[in-house]
Amino acid sequence: MIWGTIRRKVASSQVLGQAWKVRPGASTPSCYWTVPKEALFIGKGFECVQSSSYHILLGDHVSKTSREATSLYQTESFIRLRNRSFSSDSGDLVEAVVPFMGESITDGTLATFLKKPGDKVAIDEPIAQIETDKVVTIDVVSPQAGVIQKFVAKEGETVEPGVKIAIISKSGEGIEQVAPSDAQPEPPKKKESAEKQVPKAEPAPVKGTTAQPKPRAPSPPPSPKRVASEPQLPPKDRERRVPMTRLRKRVATRLKDSQNTFALLTTFNEVDMTNLMKLRSDYKDAFVEKHGVKLGFMSGFVKAAVSALEHLPTVNAVIDGDDIIYRDYIDISIAVGTPKGLVVPVVRNAGGMNFAEIEKEINTLAKKAADGSISIDEMAGGTFTISNGGVYGSLLSTPIINPPQSAILGMHSIVNRPMVVGGNVVPRPMMYIALTYDHRLIDGREAVLFLRRIKDVVEDPRRLLLDV
Repeated sequence: MIWGTIRRKVASSQVLGQAWKVRPGASTPSCYWTVPKEALFIGKGFECVQSSSYHILLGDHVSKTSREATSLYQTESFIRLRNRSFSSDSGDLVEAVVPFMGESITDGTLATFLKKPGDKVAIDEPIAQIETDKVVTIDVVSPQAGVIQKFVAKEGETVEPGVKIAIISKSGEGIEQVAPSDAQPEPPKKKESAEKQVPKAEPAPVKGTTAQPKPRAPSPPPSPKRVASEPQLPPKDRERRVPMTRLRKRVATRLKDSQNTFALLTTFNEVDMTNLMKLRSDYKDAFVEKHGVKLGFMSGFVKAAVSALEHLPTVNAVIDGDDIIYRDYIDISIAVGTPKGLVVPVVRNAGGMNFAEIEKEINTLAKKAADGSISIDEMAGGTFTISNGGVYGSLLSTPIINPPQSAILGMHSIVNRPMVVGGNVVPRPMMYIALTYDHRLIDGREAVLFLRRIKDVVEDPRRLLLDV
């Protein structure tokens, strides 16, 4: 059964403006009426096209429709109709739709169109980009090679998987090329006066008469004095209003939720980086030669965090309602700043990885985050986060917890400071470290012991070998 509304041109004056009926077949019940110069048909099994530009037919109804239209044309001679060819949904036009965006993403914002109507596109060529709550930007690609006929969505709209974005013509027919707009005529220039205005000479006073004084022009009213308390606001033309990206809005929401939910408290300590720096200096060349990746400080801190989480499992736990969930695995989230915003990729099962495996995984995730190719799964989960503000020169900070975790470690810049070693004052490369934790779950004693464990492992990496 096909429901359709068909418009027809009617040439006979016998039916213009009057109601009329056509004897239908068994499958074409309808009532038909006409309006001036047109006939409007509403039916379920009959379609004949005169001036419609969009039609939907299913299955084999195309040939059936043609036969019925021909029969009507021959039997009802008082109606003169002219048929026009049309295509079905399996013909020339195809639709570009929003693809599946990931398990945790239900919608996105149509950020920008990469093409415009009338442009030629190849198969699987991106025609639009969709921003999501993550750093990932989803491409909407063309399902077929052809020419973009029109866009059916607008930039800035919220779209879901399966939503139609564009109509593409495989043959390029029916595409209206936009002609360049005619140049607007320039406004006529003001005619300059050929003659210069010369001030009129005043008549000289006659002898024996006194010149009358000229009336003074009324002085303008004094301008009101500005009150000293009025603020001096900058002009609006020096401000720019830019909408937030979905990633930035998502980060803002999560951080504010963290602040509103957790009982945040931060404790600090300092680490002597001498031994870890010496270890790196002694073996950096051999490390690169064997593993193909540089030895950095982050792998040392990840190993230290794993050791501390194993000694104090409460820091790896999380509150869920009235329960505490203790997680017997350690997934370390690494905070990475990108041009689009902050992302936190996850190093899975960090407890079973060595230095080389950690460095390789961090390097891979950081590159993906920088170029926007990181997936949703690579950022999901995580039981503990490490944020290194030292790469930007931060000396000290109070990091904020990444929900639904319970703590975050903050690393900072390395600065040579005078320290007392063996009764002598010597310069040492020192780093401040900070632990922000959820005080609802983690007591101050556990937080301090956690930082002490990290300090001990970083200052003496041999502890990792001996497990002491």
